[in-house]
Amino acid sequence: MIINWGYEKVLRPLLFRCGGGDPERVHDTTLSLINFVGERPRLRSGVARLLAGHRDPVTVAGIDFPGRVGVAAGLDKNGLGLKAWGALGFGYAELGTVTAQGQPGNAAPRLFRLAEHGAILNRMGFNNLGAPALAARLAAAGVVRGNGAVGIPLGISLGKTRTTPLAEATTDYLSSFRLLAGYADYVAVNVSSPNTPGLRTLQDATALGELTSTLVAEADRLAGSSVPVPVFVKLAPDLSEDALEELLDVCLSTGVAGLIATNTTLARTGVEQHPYAAEAGGLSGAPLAARTRAVVSFLTARTSLPVIGVGGIMSADDGRALLDAGAVLLQVYTGYIYGGPALVRDLNQLTGRHG
Repeated sequence: MIINWGYEKVLRPLLFRCGGGDPERVHDTTLSLINFVGERPRLRSGVARLLAGHRDPVTVAGIDFPGRVGVAAGLDKNGLGLKAWGALGFGYAELGTVTAQGQPGNAAPRLFRLAEHGAILNRMGFNNLGAPALAARLAAAGVVRGNGAVGIPLGISLGKTRTTPLAEATTDYLSSFRLLAGYADYVAVNVSSPNTPGLRTLQDATALGELTSTLVAEADRLAGSSVPVPVFVKLAPDLSEDALEELLDVCLSTGVAGLIATNTTLARTGVEQHPYAAEAGGLSGAPLAARTRAVVSFLTARTSLPVIGVGGIMSADDGRALLDAGAVLLQVYTGYIYGGPALVRDLNQLTGRHG
């Protein structure tokens, strides 16, 4: 297909050379281009005619998704592309991860391509403009929960501000939640990034129980007589089966509406000899595919909660494997970096046939 050829042979090589080839500068340039498309209705409409076909509608956690393939958290932390993602073929987008206060994240360099492995290693550290800035952007775009202002549902991923002590994590998440719940079709609780010190300890049963019960109760309070915003939890791929079982019990008991499996991994399976393997951070892309499938299969065999599959989706076959494992929705990040719009098109065609 011309879309695949154009991206692989022309656009991706050009983008990968931007800013001297620095992956973070390439990422920023790409988001600027996506924002450019989103802010121009006629251009956006033309792109949609080319790329937004074959989507498979599905209802999950009470949310009507026009397609099963979504933008994973981390790709658009500050909502720059929120008007364009639907035109690019996505059925939903998860913005963030965003924190209660804006923060610069970890020191650069903090993003590395392992192209021969179809992988990316990052230690970004939740660099974002903060929950108030994202709320302002969403308000300016006319977004209200469920109103379809940008054509697709929006999830918002919440994380802990780096300077907030772990003992005050629930209050920190709650601050962001109160600012953003009115704009989100669902809220994702990110307690699984490896790049904020101590964050993964919030996956301990007691800590996660306190956090999720507080957010679910706040969702109920904010909703009044309306249906509360669903709260999802994003889990790490490095958890043992016993830990997954325990966290699943917590999520079920506190009213969590869904699970996202998985985040990036600390493992270096398959890339041990790469020069970047010793770099700190989370690995994503092809090396994560098998573990993601295993976690999704484990969870869906033990719960009726919907599971979003994310991690290692580099081809339609990878997407099919996660759907077969029980995932009801898919998300892409690294696969989109390497595969571009053709990957989303292929996944949309696949999910249409799968459904």
